[in-house]
Amino acid sequence: MFKGGARSKSPMAQDLFDGEKVLAFDLETTGVSTNNDRIVQFALIGTLEDGTQVNREQVVKPGVRIPYDASQIHGIYDQDVRDKPPLADVADELAELIDGAILVGHNVRSFDYAMLKTEFLRMGRLAPQPKAIIDTLELVRRLRLPRPHNLGALCQRHGIRLEAAHTAAADAAATMLLFWRLSVEHASEFRRSIPELERWIAHGDRPRDATELGRGLEDLIPVDSMGKVREDGDELVLAFGRHRGRYLSEVQANDPSYIGWLLSSNGLDCETTKLRIKAHLRS
Repeated sequence: MFKGGARSKSPMAQDLFDGEKVLAFDLETTGVSTNNDRIVQFALIGTLEDGTQVNREQVVKPGVRIPYDASQIHGIYDQDVRDKPPLADVADELAELIDGAILVGHNVRSFDYAMLKTEFLRMGRLAPQPKAIIDTLELVRRLRLPRPHNLGALCQRHGIRLEAAHTAAADAAATMLLFWRLSVEHASEFRRSIPELERWIAHGDRPRDATELGRGLEDLIPVDSMGKVREDGDELVLAFGRHRGRYLSEVQANDPSYIGWLLSSNGLDCETTKLRIKAHLRS
């Protein structure tokens, strides 16, 4: 666990991240569009490779008006940013911290890091590159924990106090604690290298095209005559389209509209396969 911003001596955590820069990352923004909205606050909390604590929080001037609805959530209003630096003024420091870090966050891959990349591109710069991204939203879905999966509900369920929710520092600290709690409660799933852990959290133990990793999609038994759906033990795997290589249960959790299309008249041709998929997803 992290106590006061420092790493505790949990054996699993010590082994996995020993000597690594591990930072929880959270943003508060003007809205939810990673392409159009702007950052108004960031926080990075964790440790450097040598164990030095990091607790960096900064309000920045977004250069646009902060919508009232957004301010109501994070408590940062236009008057609060008038004398703050623009993100460009602290971009070098931000990049130095994130480059090579194991970045932990809740929905960090799809939102916080995506937003950061857009902001850096807006400055005419490449975004800093973390060593790995550990997304706790992806993690709780991978572990198939019961809903709801919002940070507040998960913290309450796991006995983590989340004070001043929707401030970047509080959310970052709570996310780090949530990650370490899950790593202890589900320790067997964390006996992987860092790249393997990131890949498993994001994609699961899904089959890939035949490589040194072992069986590929073509080695799996086809369910339909075209081989678009295949069996992998008790799981069904898509062998075509944008979700090629993903388990159907994973697609249903993350992109249910695609399952709807798959089962529609515009999707798979084989009605028997559609019935098999429906039965599988209900089980």
